[in-house]
Amino acid sequence: MPHPAATLQNLLASGTIVQAPGAYDSLSARLVERAGFPAIYMTGFGATATRLGQPDIGLLTQTEMTTHARDMVRAVGIPVVADADTGYGGPSNIERTVHEYVQAGVAAIHLEDQVAPKRCGQMAGIRLIDAAENARRLRCAVQARAGDGLLIIGRTDALPAAGIDAAVSRAQRYQDAGVDLVFVDGIKTVAEVEAVARRVTGPKVVSIVDGTPAVALTAPALQAMGFAMVFYAVTALFSAARAVQESLAALQAGGTPGALAQPGLSYAAFADTVGLAHHQQLDAQFGSST
Repeated sequence: MPHPAATLQNLLASGTIVQAPGAYDSLSARLVERAGFPAIYMTGFGATATRLGQPDIGLLTQTEMTTHARDMVRAVGIPVVADADTGYGGPSNIERTVHEYVQAGVAAIHLEDQVAPKRCGQMAGIRLIDAAENARRLRCAVQARAGDGLLIIGRTDALPAAGIDAAVSRAQRYQDAGVDLVFVDGIKTVAEVEAVARRVTGPKVVSIVDGTPAVALTAPALQAMGFAMVFYAVTALFSAARAVQESLAALQAGGTPGALAQPGLSYAAFADTVGLAHHQQLDAQFGSST
């Protein structure tokens, strides 16, 4: 079976934009795969929300994030691109972060240029570390992955914090540091997507966030602009949260699951989603004869 990073590299080399919806846990990762997408984005925003019920402000540790990634990778057969926040410390922490994600089996990680504790790229109050210092940190990550195939994505949060000129400058600096792709986060408008597409050369990632004007851009349009990969970080998370909210409100009001206007999956369909048949087969083949 090919290494996940090699699979992702082949997808990127195909010339077709890689659509990677965000998965917030292993179940949602399975649903992304079953929907036919070629890759999964392990969103730190979603991981923090589902593991802690808290906002994305740097609360999860390196161990929690890499454990989350490892569980997700085991649940699917397509490449997982994982959020690695700021690398969780200095150069030694970054080296360990790379090694832990390699061991977890992810195809790629992105590292960002915020001052710890970081926060979601869509939030106000982002603080950036020095661009030259972050370039050194990225070179550390590139050296740490040597021979392991892991793709390194250099993410900058400079767009909302310092403007498009700073974002473009940092993206170029991170490319010079040897990363495989760059990622300008915090995009909200079509004009910002167009500016990044026009001014940042080379392989690049874009994140389209639900509820922003940028959702008007389709995957083919983003591909025509020159983006290699697109994340839909919160689409599944926000949809799931709303569905649960509405189902519980209907249950509270009606006093029975029969009151739901839109019933959930059947038991059989859910069992199929989580792969029950495989385990039943194992039990039938190797389990107790009694």
